[in-house]
Amino acid sequence: MIFTSDNWAGAHPAIAASLSAHSTGFAAAYGTSDLDRKVEASFNEIFGREVAVFFVGTGTAANSLALSAVSKPGGVSFCHREAHVIADECGAPEFFSQGSRLVPVDGAEGKMDPALLEAEIARFPKGFVHGGQPVAITLTQATEAGTVYTADEIRAISKIARAHGLPLHMDGARFANGLVALNLTPAQMTVDLGVDIVSFGGTKNGCWCAEALVFLDPGMATQVPFIRKRAAQLFSKSRFIAAQFDAYFEGGLWLDVARHANAMAARLQAGIEASTRTRLAWRSPANEIFPIVPKDLASDMAAKGAMFYEWSPPRSARHLVGEGETMLRLVTSFATTEDQVDRFVDLLG
Repeated sequence: MIFTSDNWAGAHPAIAASLSAHSTGFAAAYGTSDLDRKVEASFNEIFGREVAVFFVGTGTAANSLALSAVSKPGGVSFCHREAHVIADECGAPEFFSQGSRLVPVDGAEGKMDPALLEAEIARFPKGFVHGGQPVAITLTQATEAGTVYTADEIRAISKIARAHGLPLHMDGARFANGLVALNLTPAQMTVDLGVDIVSFGGTKNGCWCAEALVFLDPGMATQVPFIRKRAAQLFSKSRFIAAQFDAYFEGGLWLDVARHANAMAARLQAGIEASTRTRLAWRSPANEIFPIVPKDLASDMAAKGAMFYEWSPPRSARHLVGEGETMLRLVTSFATTEDQVDRFVDLLG
């Protein structure tokens, strides 16, 4: 009963097989192999346009290089207060963008409030040298709270970005989970809504180690090859990232495994809602859920083999957790089974 993180899951068998199949023989290095080119064409196909794709090893690298690519001296990027870029990346976005800052924006359930975003941008008037200059907005899809920005919500943030001349970046570490939750195509969730750059994650969704930085307008990416090389993210044997994405896209596998993870989360939420001993902090359409349970129940479940993280409640949700209670984060993956979910629910009583 492992619900700690989708990072704990291994590689999907089809992806492991692809890695094995491409582990022999010779292939051109540094992203120039036939397989690399094939996967780049696959990205063009799924986004419905020519895009610029750069393979990297981690989501932190993808996010950091995305913001670095659009940075300016004194740069300021805006994100949700609990976004991964500001809370969990050890200052990497600021480091790789040579000292640019991340400014937090509040909003319930992991999503930036557009009015508060506008207010934060207004704190940095154009030309005011002491405050610095806004350079980007970054949103997370699916969010760190397991919620998903709707098309209208992305469009609203994009409208703000356009009004201020700022590129809009999407941290898509769980891109597929957000996509299938909305039942949209990749283009409908990005290009059509005004997103400019995507950190496209595969690792959390069944890959071994496969992330991509996608510029939906290749003209924005002219300096990225040098930025990536400088950041030590240009893999010589990049075919091994390409091999993962090749299997990931084959036959829509990436969407199928995301639907499975989301379905297991929905099953888990239904069991939690049926329990009289716990409750959901909010409903999550993706694969991260956040129940509130008595502390003694959490300890008892852990002693009986359930694995999860006790979670610090977001600022907007601290009032939901009472005395003697704790918030948990439960994450499902391609490897989660119905039996694991049902055994966990049984422990709730």
